[in-house]
Amino acid sequence: MKDEITIFWFRRDLRLADNAALYHALKNHQNVLPVFIFDTEILSQLEDKFDRRVDFIHQALEQIKSRLKKLGSDLLIIHSNPKDAFKSITKNYNVKNVYTNHDYEPYAISRDEEIKSFLTEKKIKFHTYKDQCIFEKNEVVKEDGKPYTVFTPYSKKWKSKLTPFFYKKYPTETYQKNFLRHTLNGTITLKQLGFIKTEISFNGMVDVDEEIIRKYEEQRDYPGLAGTSRLSMHLRFGTISIRALVKKAMALNETFLNELIWRDFYMMILFQFPHVAENSFRREYDHIPWRNNEQEFGKWCKGETGFPIVDAGMRELNETGFMHNRVRMIVSSFLVKDLLIDWRWGEAYFAKKLNDFDLSANNGGWQWAAGSGCDAAPYFRIFNPDSQQKKFDPDFKYIKKWLPEFGTEKYPAPIVDHALARVRALSVYKTALAEQKQMKLF
Repeated sequence: MKDEITIFWFRRDLRLADNAALYHALKNHQNVLPVFIFDTEILSQLEDKFDRRVDFIHQALEQIKSRLKKLGSDLLIIHSNPKDAFKSITKNYNVKNVYTNHDYEPYAISRDEEIKSFLTEKKIKFHTYKDQCIFEKNEVVKEDGKPYTVFTPYSKKWKSKLTPFFYKKYPTETYQKNFLRHTLNGTITLKQLGFIKTEISFNGMVDVDEEIIRKYEEQRDYPGLAGTSRLSMHLRFGTISIRALVKKAMALNETFLNELIWRDFYMMILFQFPHVAENSFRREYDHIPWRNNEQEFGKWCKGETGFPIVDAGMRELNETGFMHNRVRMIVSSFLVKDLLIDWRWGEAYFAKKLNDFDLSANNGGWQWAAGSGCDAAPYFRIFNPDSQQKKFDPDFKYIKKWLPEFGTEKYPAPIVDHALARVRALSVYKTALAEQKQMKLF
């Protein structure tokens, strides 16, 4: 008879240290086999075979696999849909428990329900833990038990509840002797996954620049400076612990801490209000009559709008998979307000291109730009691209880096008049929302 084993299922937590579910698996069981599934349901939706995110995940897994081999263990990597993967695992191993960490996206929730049901039929226990955020689900709510829908009161409650218990480290290394001792033959290459090596690199170490975090408040809005942490991709895929980062932020900079709280907030919003994944948080905004001009959308995507700060941001995104956060706000406001293009078009483009794409944060940011999300400011907040450039890139340092043709005849003229576009947006929003309000009265 085969020895009983426990599966630890890696997802958005690609690290061996300070990993909640991995800690509990190792503490409670022997013969823990780590597994990662390259989900064909997700991979099949990725159009670009040079996808940096797949390459990043692959490199992170190679690092984990190398470290496990030094412990006499290994990482099982499977290319399949999750249910078929677990059919194969349970056929080849005598599995008694499966451990993993929570995920809050609609697809992940339905996937986990399916896997839990399958495992339960086989009398295999499915254990899940909180790992990718500090507070989740209903842990930070109003006095009446209802979820917060505005960030500021949420953040105050979040901070009031924070104690060392919530950012304590899970010492997985204490129980690493409980990894299953075995060696697997071969691994899965990027080519086998249908993807190609990109320029991105991850050596297994995450560099947290404390000086950048200390100066975060004064530098974060200037895209020409190296003033942001560039940790968002690591947080997205869990190559860094949110608990360790919150502990650092508490000691170094409250503004940086607030950005981490925004991350929890948007995860909570997606969990509590799953309709936001496809529709406006404020449902009346689903009736805005968007222009959706495909030619203008194409120019926005390529960074050819004639607005330098917008175009620089889109060029940076297309070339690197990264965009500075201040610039994200500018380009999203431009698409939604100046061009009157549905925020979901921009959200989908970011989802394809961003290395740090995270459904909850991406959705929250786009709905913030559209005025349709959980934000106290009304719809008439419209960024002026020229004013934003003068304030945050006054020397054109960022613009010149990404727009080599800027200042020459090759650079295109603006595709809209911002002043006129602003008036148009305000009129369209005002009329549509007034009509919705009127309809509710009858």
